[in-house]
Amino acid sequence: GHEIEDLEFGGVHSSGMPGPASKRRTPASPPDMADPHQLFDDTSSAQNRGYGAQRAPGGLGYPNTSASAQAAFLADPVSNMAMAYGSSLAAQGKELVDKNIDRFIPVTKLKYYFAVDTVYVGKKLGLLVFPYLHQDWEVQYQQDTPVAPRFDVNAPDLYIPAMAFITYILVAGLALGTQDRFSPDLLGLQASSALAWLALEVLAILLSLYLVTVNTDLTTIDLVAFLGYKYVGMIGGVLMGLLFGKTGYYLVLGWCCVSIFVFMIRTLRLKILAEAAAEGVPVRGARNQLRMYLTMAVAAAQPLLMYWLTFHLVR
Repeated sequence: GHEIEDLEFGGVHSSGMPGPASKRRTPASPPDMADPHQLFDDTSSAQNRGYGAQRAPGGLGYPNTSASAQAAFLADPVSNMAMAYGSSLAAQGKELVDKNIDRFIPVTKLKYYFAVDTVYVGKKLGLLVFPYLHQDWEVQYQQDTPVAPRFDVNAPDLYIPAMAFITYILVAGLALGTQDRFSPDLLGLQASSALAWLALEVLAILLSLYLVTVNTDLTTIDLVAFLGYKYVGMIGGVLMGLLFGKTGYYLVLGWCCVSIFVFMIRTLRLKILAEAAAEGVPVRGARNQLRMYLTMAVAAAQPLLMYWLTFHLVR
């Protein structure tokens, strides 16, 4: 007995292992302490993170009775038939919804109109404000398909019209607020009236193209894109009106009106009149004259609507 005690006080157990009085070691990190250089916790080991190594056989700690009840439910042939029938109905419903959405809202086509980048947006805005020196207005094609807008500044897009419309509503709210006339109802009326005029424009142009019997690749989305470019000039006019009064408003809006008129003439004539030339219609023919008048009318309507939707915002 004394011999064992002497060994323990000497720092060595009878088993030969070092005791408390042996050489000190650097304490190791506890298992639950994360590495200070690690950005995220390691959740691969459930035992070290307190998730519980001992779990019920049910899977997530639920009683075994639910698992047995589920197994019994699945073993029932009537239940299996009901589940198969429900799955088939869900698949058919999903397919039907996808077909109808693609019919009324062409999602794949909309992706093309939003394929833009910063360089395209900058060039397009410059073209809308100063279109007088631009020479090549042809849309580039690759294997009978127009290239994405980010590769061709002449291609129509929906990103600029959508952002310009939202910005126009915000600027209109700012203008109304500076005049102590802001109200949610008035701002909603401003947005709804702008959308109503845009829809009326699109319907009128589609009806005119049908009556004039123009065979063109100009789609409804193209019309929305071209007609939505006028919001860029409207934003500039209202902002200059807020900064410099009516003088700044009329100067900037007048410049933007002329620019959008030139832009629409040079863009739409390739979509409407070029098809007439390809069909062999005489330049001075009656049908071609109607197409020229239609192009001029669409271009001339843009400055009028730009003034109509902004003149009451500047005082």
